[in-house]
Amino acid sequence: MKTTKRTILALAALLFIILASPVSPSQGRADNSFLVLTLDNKIIGPVIVDYVSKGIDKVNKENYSGIILVMDTPGGLLESTRAIVKKIMNSSVPVITYIAPSGSRAGSAGVFIALASHVVAMAPSTNIGAAHPVVLGENEKSERSLKRSIEELTDTLNRKKAKNTQKESQGSEDPMEDKIMNDTLAWITTIANTRNRNADWAKQAVLKSISATEKEALDKKVIDLIANDINDLLKKINTITIAMPQNMLTLQTNNARLEYFNLTPSQNVLNTLINPNLAYIFMLMAFLGLFIEFTHPGVIFPGIVGAISLILAFYGFAVLPVNFAGFLLIALAIILFIAEALTPATFGLMTLAGAVSMLIGSLMLVDSTFLGIKISLNIILPFILSIAAIVIFLVMNVVKTHNKKVLSGASTLIGEIGLAQTDLSPEGQVFLAGEIWTAFAQPGETIKKGEKIKVLRVDKIKLHVSKYEN
Repeated sequence: MKTTKRTILALAALLFIILASPVSPSQGRADNSFLVLTLDNKIIGPVIVDYVSKGIDKVNKENYSGIILVMDTPGGLLESTRAIVKKIMNSSVPVITYIAPSGSRAGSAGVFIALASHVVAMAPSTNIGAAHPVVLGENEKSERSLKRSIEELTDTLNRKKAKNTQKESQGSEDPMEDKIMNDTLAWITTIANTRNRNADWAKQAVLKSISATEKEALDKKVIDLIANDINDLLKKINTITIAMPQNMLTLQTNNARLEYFNLTPSQNVLNTLINPNLAYIFMLMAFLGLFIEFTHPGVIFPGIVGAISLILAFYGFAVLPVNFAGFLLIALAIILFIAEALTPATFGLMTLAGAVSMLIGSLMLVDSTFLGIKISLNIILPFILSIAAIVIFLVMNVVKTHNKKVLSGASTLIGEIGLAQTDLSPEGQVFLAGEIWTAFAQPGETIKKGEKIKVLRVDKIKLHVSKYEN
């Protein structure tokens, strides 16, 4: 018994010593380690902010030599971009942004993230640029941005070429847009100057949404180098000296160990939901489910699916830059489809008008003038045609149901053939459907016993018949 107690006390003491001993956060990790984050065609939004922030916090707290952000993004939200840039600018370890693989781009929000990084590299056949700010809820701004993207590339830019300095201080039609533009210009200029990058190019990327290939970006001193792959990147950044908040740091990337920090399944799911095509599909599924539930009360399942799809669609569109006019046109289309179901006498005109309204609304729903993201026409057309076909099918069934004669009980005997059991002049009896019925011949008509009769109408339990001739 004493031995057991001593053993337990010894184990407890050993456990206390282990827990009390300071453990280095880098235990088990080589000093020259880099954490790799990957943004593979991801829209910069709240989910990506959480992902990048956790990655930067991890390298700051633990003994990593730096963080490598492999990025391919069409852009994203301005506020989400600010949060990521703030994290990068205040990181105590170097953040290396690598725009890769080939075919990738750093659009819109990606420009700010790249410029804020301590080192920026691009793979061959990539591009960077188009950083004009896009803000949620400003539909008038969205429409003017679309016009400028066409007009300023022709007459407007040529006419104002000699007045670029004046243009930067010149106000637009929308004071709020002026504030956002001026703030964004000052912000990107500060970022570029802090990292000793081309501030003039950065300002033009915001003002005119210009872009550059990897070679142009290198020539214009927007990026630091071009690397074929991540191993080539590690070779080329070896011994590069960069400015950190407290001191100058020389990177040592020979024999560096890479540790990958991926998006969690939940982050992947949530980020997938903000894909404009998927959000649009959820919205149409919500409409279709609720429409079926409305026209066929009590089915329940379509209504549940529609409600869930509506919530998922709202989540996606809450992050994406949407045009309110597009929502109104789609809402009008839904009203027209429902009106068609309630008033089928319109012969499909409301369905046609609803399909056209939904098509136009879908095309302008996501304002992606500078984000590079939009709802694919290959998604829009099949779904609209399918919904229109379903609405027409349901309406046709409603019309057939209303036009169909309701037959029950004795009324089902109308048109049936029977046999006269007695003479009908005009009253008598007939054998029909296995029973004897009282029947009346038509005025002026006499039906002999044994002749075939045909039921014309039913009056309670009395039949009105006529002689049936083959």
